[in-house]
Amino acid sequence: MTGVDTRFPAGFSWGAATSAFQIEGAWDEDGKGPSTWDTRGHRDGGISGGATGDVACDHYHRLDTDLELMRELGLTSYRFSVSWPRVRPDGRGRWNSAGLDFYDRLVDGLLNRGIEPMLTLYHWDHPQALEDTGGWANRDMAGFFAEYAEGVAERLGDRVTRWVTLNEPLSVIHSELALRASSSLSAGERRRRALRMAHHLLLAHGLAVPRLRAADRGGEIGISLNLSGMTPASDTVEDRAAAARAEAYEDRLFLDPLLLMHYPEVDGAPVVDCDPADHALIVAPIDFLGINWYAPSRIADGGAGVFGYTRTDFPGVGRNMLGWPVAPSAFGRLFSWLRESYPALPPIHITENGMPGLDEPDVTGSVKDLRRIAYLRACLRQILRAIDAGMDIRGYHVWSLLDNLEWEHGYRPRFGLVHVDFATLARTPKTSYHWYRRFIAEQRGLRGGVPCSG
Repeated sequence: MTGVDTRFPAGFSWGAATSAFQIEGAWDEDGKGPSTWDTRGHRDGGISGGATGDVACDHYHRLDTDLELMRELGLTSYRFSVSWPRVRPDGRGRWNSAGLDFYDRLVDGLLNRGIEPMLTLYHWDHPQALEDTGGWANRDMAGFFAEYAEGVAERLGDRVTRWVTLNEPLSVIHSELALRASSSLSAGERRRRALRMAHHLLLAHGLAVPRLRAADRGGEIGISLNLSGMTPASDTVEDRAAAARAEAYEDRLFLDPLLLMHYPEVDGAPVVDCDPADHALIVAPIDFLGINWYAPSRIADGGAGVFGYTRTDFPGVGRNMLGWPVAPSAFGRLFSWLRESYPALPPIHITENGMPGLDEPDVTGSVKDLRRIAYLRACLRQILRAIDAGMDIRGYHVWSLLDNLEWEHGYRPRFGLVHVDFATLARTPKTSYHWYRRFIAEQRGLRGGVPCSG
């Protein structure tokens, strides 16, 4: 048995997730333009280990192989992203038919295998040509994104089941802060720039939603936010205030404008001074909220960050290879906080959840990632408890289907259910793949309806 104590609701979506830059490769083929992450990867010291996305997992050329891996896994949903510069190389103007054709084949391949497409429009790799005009610090970027969203929906909207406008906008501004840490900008200037970018990302989402609805044929629309759940490092006034700041600048920064029509406050003032007309755009109704969760945060006062707080270790809690605390029970605390803070929550899809490892085949050729299985199983238990407590959670996506290029960390961290040999590009399903396949089959009643039990 797969070790989860009861059955999920009928119709629950079982998925896995990837993103374009991390798996596709073919970085300059068939008319694709350079993305910001292509530029970073080609710069000395840009990505750990000198990695680039030039080949990545070569998904662009191995699409049928990867679709078969999804079918054999038993997925009912697959979350992927469109590469903006692959379909519109300069971000504006000319569309690239070869790029759109690729996503046509991907969507059709999913549907032919009984898998619902969950399409993410922006997973961080915007065209370098738009970055050269200011990127997300430029308010015009919101309009460029809405035009791009509309064009993709006109091409694929008759077949896409769910749309995700933005993936982890918080990570976009954190990446910006990290890149500018050594710049001549003061901490205050960096903070203001990051918050301006956050506002423009929200405007992009708000402008895109009605265009998606107009061009689409009934697919659901949402956004994916990375949330942590903040715990004070101690009961001191200073640490509790720091945790409240962290909650405002991270967990509430996008949730409050989307769901409550206002920005969170710090020291009695909203973190972004927003015109009411902008708020009215940002709160365009969504059909679901995507949640990406990996680890909780324990917050102390001070530190070198621009927001006046720092993360500290959880006593007695192990860490994974990236230094993140391994604490699945905190996932449940996040659900409780969401229920208390946002009474009118839309339905939820878990759009990412996973664990990095240093997974390599043993002498038998097997990749026994047992720690990942234990982590995923524990997280699924927390989701079940939240459902039992009344939360409307409708789907779950493991990060990730494949080992891939993990952004600034390069190729060393492996999150995949499928091992990828980056020298030969051979795919090897890990023990977690086989576990998840059995789990999905049991949940869908494909083995005589036997409930999952320990």
